[in-house]
Formats: sequence, structure tokens, C-alpha cells
Amino acid sequence: MSEKQSQKISRINDVLYQIHKDISQELSASSLAKVAAYSEQHFHRVFKSVVGENVHQYIKRTRLEYAANQLMFDRHTTVLDIANRCGFSSVSSFSRAFKGAFDVSPGNWKNAVNSNLVKPYLRDPEVADSYKRISQQTVSEPELVELPDRHVAYVRHVGYNRSIKRAWQVLKAWTQSEGRSFDVQFGLHHSNPICVDLDKCRYVACVEIQSPIKTRTVVNQMTIPKGLYAKFHLTGKYGELLPHISLIQEKWLPESDMKMKSTPAYVRYYRNHFIEEDERFELDFCLPIGFY
Repeated sequence: MSEKQSQKISRINDVLYQIHKDISQELSASSLAKVAAYSEQHFHRVFKSVVGENVHQYIKRTRLEYAANQLMFDRHTTVLDIANRCGFSSVSSFSRAFKGAFDVSPGNWKNAVNSNLVKPYLRDPEVADSYKRISQQTVSEPELVELPDRHVAYVRHVGYNRSIKRAWQVLKAWTQSEGRSFDVQFGLHHSNPICVDLDKCRYVACVEIQSPIKTRTVVNQMTIPKGLYAKFHLTGKYGELLPHISLIQEKWLPESDMKMKSTPAYVRYYRNHFIEEDERFELDFCLPIGFY
């Protein structure tokens, strides 16, 4: 990869971080162009070349994914409120956009929460088998904790499957070349596989850093935000994490009288199933929450 291309990726990574930091915030192209330190016209060209779609499409799709989550798991917020959070001025415009993205109306989506349409990951036989077994379990009560900012180096990856291992290999090689620790690992879930096809899910492999990165390439740096989280300790093997997360969101969240915030959920790995030979995990799943 050329130095010029690497710089483009690094700058657009800063933009993606700004977008996903809080998807409900105002996100104008002009403000994002300033984050990337490009003119607005040039920013649009570079963003599409790096991400594969224009910035308006990316933000709209990400907001609709967020809306799909809220429709399924938020009992207290109206469709109008969800539409407003996602930047739509009316329920009708929101409904048209939602149906264009998911092929069903917001109301039908909410009612179809247990279908394969709403849970595309159930089309994966390995995950579906785990889901059948895990969905019968009860959810252990989480620890409600204020977690600090986490300063991390990261590699972005598209696709929630075993190909994520490549992102971790890149990150591990980088820590070795930089003489940094690879011990404290996190995974950010920018997409919820409950409503997004696995091959389109956006995942971020992260390792904690104690000092800033001097040269940013495909490895960049950001801060996982502090805040109130519901922390669930989970163990299992590859294919079981998504069903566990689904169980938390379907059973615990609606009964908790808490709402899922618009910042990303993340995991803190103790054993990382993407790089362990036996593909087993031990981790804390940290769900950002707030009160109504």
C-alpha cells in the first residue's frame, strides 16, 4: 500500500470514528470534511474510494441499522422519536427509507423480531444451531458499571466471520513492530448482526495503548468512550457469541427499564476466539445503557 493511500485510509478512519462515536449526533458533510482535513468536494471523492459508498449513504444506512435495533428492543420510545433520532423529519419519510433498507415497514419489523428476516445470522448453520440451544437459557444479571475511556489502536474489518482473524493478525504484527503490548484486547461492534447480514457487519479489532501512535496507517487510534455500561461476562466457542448477545438484547434489555445508547457496544477479551486455536472465548460484553 502506498503512503498516499495509507494516509487517505487514516483520515477516513478519523471520520468513521466521528460518525460511530454517536450516530444520533448531527453529521454534516462539511463538518466531517474538516475532520478529514480535506475540502468538502475532495472529501466526498476520497470517502467513496475508501469506504465504497458515499458519505450520505453510509450515514443513512448506519442510522437505519440503529433504528432497527431501537424498534426491536426499546419498548418506551415511539417510532416518531426513533425517526427523529435518525435525522428524519416525519414518520412517513422514515418508513419509506426503512422499507427500502429492510424490505418491511418499521411496524412489521418490530413484529417480526423472531424471524430469519430480522435475524439474518440465523442463516449461518453454525450460529443457528448455537442459537437454538442458547435461546433457552436465562440471562445472568450484569454488573452496571461506569467504565473509563479506553485509548486503543485499531484495525477496521467488514464481515463478521472467521475472516476477522486477519485484522487481529495485522494488529498483532503492528504491536510487535512497535514494541507494544498485545495483552488488552477489545472488539467494537458497529453493526448488530441481529439485523445486518454477517458479510456486511462492521467490526473493529482494538488493542489498548499507553501512548499515542506516531505514524498512522491501516492501524489508527481512537478512544472507546467512557460511560455507564451493563457488563455481561460470557464464555463459549466460536458461533456462540452472537446468540448470547441476541439473548441479552431480547430478554434482559426490554425487562431492565433501561435503553441502549447510540454509542457502540464492545467486548473486552480475556480469550479471543478469533485467534485462539480452540476458538473459545472468555470476555465481557459491555452494552452502553441509559435511563428513561
